Amino acid sequence: MSLTARDLARVEAAEASQQRMLQLQRMSHHELRALLSGDPTQAAVWITSAAEYGLPAAQLRLGRMLLEGHGMARNAALAIFWFRRAAEQLDAEAMNMMGRCHENGWGTQPYLCDAAHWYRQSAYRGHDWGQYNFGNMLFDGRGIEQDAAQAQLWYLRAARQGHSRAMNLLGRCCEEGWGCPKDMVAAFEWYRRSARAGYFRGQFNYAALLFDHGFHGEAAEWYRLAAENGTPQMRQTIAARLFQARDPALQAIRQRIGAPP
Repeated sequence: MSLTARDLARVEAAEASQQRMLQLQRMSHHELRALLSGDPTQAAVWITSAAEYGLPAAQLRLGRMLLEGHGMARNAALAIFWFRRAAEQLDAEAMNMMGRCHENGWGTQPYLCDAAHWYRQSAYRGHDWGQYNFGNMLFDGRGIEQDAAQAQLWYLRAARQGHSRAMNLLGRCCEEGWGCPKDMVAAFEWYRRSARAGYFRGQFNYAALLFDHGFHGEAAEWYRLAAENGTPQMRQTIAARLFQARDPALQAIRQRIGAPP
């Protein structure tokens, strides 16, 4: 029986995939890393083969490409399949992505208990985003029993790894006494670190403390950065806060942002 054109195409595709698998086996760690970090459109076929070969980093990359539609058609259901494959190999970043999929309903129904489970697994393996996201679930009591003290500890672990958002929330915990005793010195320091790391909410909170303690010149610079880096809502908040400011530097920031609605 003769093969159809479709049959021949399948055979050729299988042979090409087999050749890529053999080449992947011969690649060095440096070559594999360069392949996985390359242009997604050009590397898609290789990343797919590497994912099928069982490499967690490729499975994670392929999941992201499918989720975002980079280099291939968007397919959230297939993305979560590859995230799971990598997570089952104890890839902490993939575990965090599993949490995000279950929290946001990407490729599956939203289910906060599963989101908390995967964030916990990622957090315990030391991934900063997993720690931050697990802290958020604990703080809000979503998918898990609310525990502000434990949330604060996970923010601390992520912050110590340089996670700018965790630094900001750790500052809020210290300022408000959420899950820990109030400590304005610690709040000031964590806001400062978050601000310097480039997070606009950290910049805003650091500017607010500087302003409240009379350091208006420094506050103006951090308000400016928060306005430039932040959302339209953040810019409105800054404009409203500075509406009656008399310091020329602060007035200049308000004028640049515009009057609050």
